Amino acid sequence: MAARIIQKILYQEVADRLRGMIQSGELQAGEWVDEAALTAVLGISRTPLREALKVLVAEGLLRLEPRRGCFVNELSTRDLENIFPLMALLEGRCAYEAASKVTQEDLRRLEVLHRDLRHFAELGSIDDYYAANARIHVAIQELADNRWLSDLIDNLRQVLSLSRHRSLSFPGRIRESCAEHLAIFAALKAHDSEGADAITRKHLMRQLDALRALARQDERAAIPDPWVPDSAISGERS
Repeated sequence: MAARIIQKILYQEVADRLRGMIQSGELQAGEWVDEAALTAVLGISRTPLREALKVLVAEGLLRLEPRRGCFVNELSTRDLENIFPLMALLEGRCAYEAASKVTQEDLRRLEVLHRDLRHFAELGSIDDYYAANARIHVAIQELADNRWLSDLIDNLRQVLSLSRHRSLSFPGRIRESCAEHLAIFAALKAHDSEGADAITRKHLMRQLDALRALARQDERAAIPDPWVPDSAISGERS
């Protein structure tokens, strides 16, 4: 019995490590998961690794392809269109409940988090801003103190981590995102549940808007210029 408990703890730790590798970009979207390399890097056997992979497949972070192995999942445009409206509803409800429960001590802690957010927005540091932004979302979720709501959000947030902070690379998005967060904070300070809900929903949907715009840019970039002759593309001379 004790051996089985230890084994379970190990594969959960491995799953946590793999989540971190995906969220940090160490394992890229679409990348094949090299089990032999991971067992060497993590210093573990194949058994806990494969148990951990099953957990991440169930969470939607990985996909299993017959006879090919596991791959880091890629979120399609359709996936994002389906997930973000749900996330907006759930996080909006979190903000709604948090606004009615927040205390002065809670607001002081949030003030520090928002000070960091403004600082990183001014620097234009996407990685630091993304981390500060995530801390605020989690803090509001904890203030809502609704475990059913929290479980749903955690599951979707893990899947959305596949797109990481791509929306923040859209020009002006960091500044807009920061302004939205400050507006949510103002609603929390005013104990305005309806306002916190509405602004949070808008905040999530604006992230989707930025991802849509980036997708359109990618599509345009993938279309070859019809006016560029083949010889110019290949470097050949006439």
